[in-house]
Amino acid sequence: MSTTFYDALETREPAQREAELLAALPAQLAHAQRASAAFARILAGVDAASVTSREALARLPVIRKHELLELQAKDRRADPFGGFSAVRFGPQMPRVFASPGTIYEPQGARPDYWRLARAIFAAGFRRGELIHNCFSYHFVPAGSMMETGAHALGCTVFAGGTGQTEQQVNAIAELRPAGYIGTPSFLKIIVEKAAEMGVPIAGMAKAMVGGEAFPPSLRDWLAERGIAGYQCYATADLGSIAYETQARSGLVIDEGVIVEIVRPGTGDPVPEGEVGELVVTTLNPDYPLVRFGTGDLSAVMPGHCPTGRTNQRIRGWMGRADQTTKIRGMFVHPGQVADILRRFPELLRARLVVSGEMADDVMTLQVEAATALEGLDQRVSQAIRDVTKLRGEVQVLAPGSLPNDGKVIEDARSYK
Repeated sequence: MSTTFYDALETREPAQREAELLAALPAQLAHAQRASAAFARILAGVDAASVTSREALARLPVIRKHELLELQAKDRRADPFGGFSAVRFGPQMPRVFASPGTIYEPQGARPDYWRLARAIFAAGFRRGELIHNCFSYHFVPAGSMMETGAHALGCTVFAGGTGQTEQQVNAIAELRPAGYIGTPSFLKIIVEKAAEMGVPIAGMAKAMVGGEAFPPSLRDWLAERGIAGYQCYATADLGSIAYETQARSGLVIDEGVIVEIVRPGTGDPVPEGEVGELVVTTLNPDYPLVRFGTGDLSAVMPGHCPTGRTNQRIRGWMGRADQTTKIRGMFVHPGQVADILRRFPELLRARLVVSGEMADDVMTLQVEAATALEGLDQRVSQAIRDVTKLRGEVQVLAPGSLPNDGKVIEDARSYK
């Protein structure tokens, strides 16, 4: 292991990385079909050997978290994992965790099962250091996710968990860890409590944070107190997805996943730089999720990380993709907006804006079109009614007029 990079995978030529990921994809899909009852159904009739490109991958269905929950709940008596896990209770699955919902997640037996060591390394931690881990060890996997990554890196972990702030301060003062892992808000609470108690914790000079937003204001607040904080983006289902480096220039995508950005409510990839839903295919053989929709918005950034890591970067968490909104007593979904858009090749992008007051909704579909063809607004208006069963106005805009923020449905109503 070098002092700059976790391993040689981080500096591969982009074309080499892409070729190696896509070469591994058919075997992973075949394994999912064979070992996961859920994907045997979802991917029925798919020739795994033919899925050797991103275009072919994009033709497979997206599985979103609510569907995972529904399938787990439906088949829970027979299989608490809804048929998605490729391993069973016993030595291959040392632990099971629960996320809100309830969704149950398996932990496989492989070292660094969630692949967090790379992100912890990028945050500045090194072999032989002590890490104060304040992610929860109860029910949810966050504590174990970070601990297994730290162990793979060769670090010792103090299992601080959550709460008991004064005891956390005392443990940090006495054990003198190199750094902290946990939510950024709890780190702020610990630092403030240490100041209140008059207990020095200056030796804790770095942190890797996640689980919630990490605004620049809090990052700077910590830096003023001698703590360099870096964020990672990981989920219980997928493990590490992306991580921040010392360049502080977006989040570098992990080496063990294939990331797509799709138009919310669909499985259709968007052009590079456009905000959309983050969809991830993991190469984890124990829990082989294929095109798993995270429900989070992000966008791919151009170029590569200034640190020399050559994988793609994303802009980090930019909001939620599920923008389902109730209008005049009817639910309208992002997928319905996408359905309207598909009916008109001359349209580039669309955004449904709901204004007015509750019970007096005004629904306007803003669409970008290269040329405003005669009668286009009337035809689109009819499509709105056909798809949503609601009347809506149409506003035709020039290309580039709509904000690049991933919003497909904007609720601009007054709730006073």
